[in-house]
Formats: sequence, structure tokens, C-alpha cells
Amino acid sequence: MHPASPPPDRSGLDALLRNRPFLALWTGQLLAQVADKIFYVLLIILLKTGDYRPWPVSWQHSENSMLSAVMIAYTLPAIVFGSAAGIVVDRFSKKQMLIGCNVIRAVLIVALPFLPKAFVVLLTMTFLVSTVTQFFAPAEQAAIPLAVGREGLMSANALFASSTMGGIIVGMTIGEPLFSWVKHSFGAASQEFLLGGLYLISAGLIYAMRIKESHFGSSGKNVHPWQDLKEGLRYLKHNHLVSNAMVQLTILYSVFAALQVLAIALSGKIGLKETQFGFLLAAAGIGMVFGAAFLGHWGHRMHHKPLPLIGFLMMGFVLAMFAFTRELWVGFGLSALFPELWVGFGLSALFGFGASLINGPMQALIQEKTPESMRGKVFGLENNAINIALSLPLALTGPLTDAVSKAVGSDHLGLRIVLVSLGFLVSVMGMAAWKHTRKVLQDAM
Repeated sequence: MHPASPPPDRSGLDALLRNRPFLALWTGQLLAQVADKIFYVLLIILLKTGDYRPWPVSWQHSENSMLSAVMIAYTLPAIVFGSAAGIVVDRFSKKQMLIGCNVIRAVLIVALPFLPKAFVVLLTMTFLVSTVTQFFAPAEQAAIPLAVGREGLMSANALFASSTMGGIIVGMTIGEPLFSWVKHSFGAASQEFLLGGLYLISAGLIYAMRIKESHFGSSGKNVHPWQDLKEGLRYLKHNHLVSNAMVQLTILYSVFAALQVLAIALSGKIGLKETQFGFLLAAAGIGMVFGAAFLGHWGHRMHHKPLPLIGFLMMGFVLAMFAFTRELWVGFGLSALFPELWVGFGLSALFGFGASLINGPMQALIQEKTPESMRGKVFGLENNAINIALSLPLALTGPLTDAVSKAVGSDHLGLRIVLVSLGFLVSVMGMAAWKHTRKVLQDAM
């Protein structure tokens, strides 16, 4: 008799990479993420070189005011329509929603060169593209459980989180050189056609995804948006497992938003130019990739372990270490062995690894414990909360650092105080969140 072969591992990264529906969804969303950030770069280029007529006329020489207006048009839909988008997602096929969002964004962007060169037109198109994007995010999150089994949720979410960070970095990095090359080779309008093509390729990849899903209210009848929103809020109120996991994710993204601002000053302290802060964020993305690999191979063995608490403590430690990297490295005589630049990259990677220990398990819990009929509403509310959590630190971290630096009379000392304080705050919030939620989360992880 031959020994029975062990059951196939459905929880690791190897299993995910053999899962064709997941690969189609993952590569499609990754390309859409890159396109989103390239679109952000395109907006800046069009404002600088597109000869868009200002509106109102008083903004004739106010590029900063025009830029701020475009940024508001780009971010406002995330706050206004985040929850409503989830309600709509629950009533339609997730696959059709993802494809439709990509096609609509492609059409809007390709139409730009043929519209009047008025600033109000650019503002309107920015608002429309960003609004459509709000429907993509909850549909994507709701589709992940349909493409992978319960065992693969943690690995899938860790991989999605790391690739999302990678998409942001790649999009911001290649956007300007890519548009310059295309414009020089094929003409001005080719920029919009290139970006529209990326969204269409993403739609084609997702079209190849084969998943089975239930259709709840797909006919569009008896639609009550306010009732659906209240139903989603009521579900979160009574389901402490899902709501507490969402709290952990909101804290995580708030810390990441603060790091985006502080990375500009930090890059100058570790031997980079301040304009090269993207490399520091790229290191965090690499750390998230390693975190995804860790969760993919060993995540199923880490059930009942306080992974989010470990992640928050790790992030708090890294932020505090950033404040004293140069002094500690020179003081211990280690600068000759390891350049300070690599120490900075290593700390940033450790930060990303810690973030993956929070994002992967918490996102997997939300997807696993939320019924399919409620996923759109829940992920719409989550998307809304995260966007608000991202906006506040982006708005407050810079002015706060300036105020502290002015108060102590030193930019270096001011940055150090902010980093140590933020590291302590992150650790305390992580411990408080885990203490409050461990009874609910520990048995489910």
C-alpha cells in the first residue's frame, strides 16, 4: 500500500500563485493601482504644461491655488462617496463592477484631450475619475474571498497590501519619465491614451477572473441607500469582531500617512536627498512583501498569537529608532560596518513588516466574518474611515513638526521630538486597541 499523500496546502503563497482567479484579480488591481498614481502625476503635468485657463480669473498667477483645488477634487470623493459606494457594490456583480470602473475611467481620461482647455473642465474630470475609483476599492475587497478559500485569506490580504504599496511607489516613480517619453515620441495626447490603455488592460485581466458569486439586489429594485447605510452601521455596532478589526486598520493607515510626511525630512537625515523620500517608502513596501511571505508560509501557525500587537510595537520602536539613528550608529562605531543609509532602509523595511502583521490578519478577519451580502457596505465604510484617517495626519503632521521645531529652535530636535512622541503614541494605541479587542479577536485569529 502506498502512503496517503498529504492534502494540498491552500494557505501559502504557492497556492495563491497557482490560483488563476486570484492571479487575474491581483494583477488587474495592481495595474489599476499603478494607473491611479500615474493619473495623479498626469494632473500635475497638465497643470504645469497643459495651458489650462484658470477659473476664477483671479487665479491667473496662482498655480498653488489651482493645484490645491485639483487635490481637493481628487480626495473629496473618497470622503463623500466611500460609504455610498459600498452600498452599490452589494447590489451588483463584483466582477462587473471592477470591469466597469476601469472602462469608465479609461473613457473619461481619453476624452480629456478633446475637451476645452479650461481649468473647470480638468477639475470636473478629476472629480469624476476619483468618484468612480471609490467604487473599485470595496468591490476589490469583496471579491478577494470569492477568489480564494478561507485558508488563503490572510496570505491574499498580505500580498494585496504589499502590492498596493508597490503600486503607489512604481506609479509615482515612473509617471513623469514615462509621460515625457510618450509625449516626445507620439505627441501630447498620447499621455491620456497611455493611461486609458492601462485601465483597459486591467479590465481585461479582471475579465479573465472566473468566480462564483451571489447577486443581491442586482435588479436595482427597492434601493434604499439610507436604509442600507444604517444597516451597515448597525452591523458594525453589533459585530464587535469586525468593528474592532476596522479600528486596528484605521490606526495603521493613520500612522502610515504620518510617515509619508515625515519621510521627506527623514530622508535628509540618513544620507538621501529630500526629493528621494520615495526610496524610504519603497523600503517599507519591501518590508510588507517580506511580511506577506511570512504570513503566507507561517500565518496558519500563528493563530492565537497577538500579531497586531507585535506589529504596533514594532512600528513604534522603528519610529523612535529613526530619531536616534545617527547618534547611536556613530556612538557605537558601527558606521564603518553598515552605512547609515542602509540602516535607514532596514528600519523602514522593519516598519513595513510590522504593518503587514496588522493589515493581513485584520483584513482577513473582516472578509471571513462578513456575510457576502454585507461586504460591499462594510468595505465601503472601511474605505471611508481609512480615507479620513489618511487625511488628518497628512494635514496635521507637517504643521505640527514645524511648530515643535520653532518652539525648540531646531529642526533636527523638533523632528526627533515628533518621532519619539509618535512612536510612543503608536505603541500605546496598539496596546490599548489589543487590550480592548483581544477577547474578541484572539479566538478568531
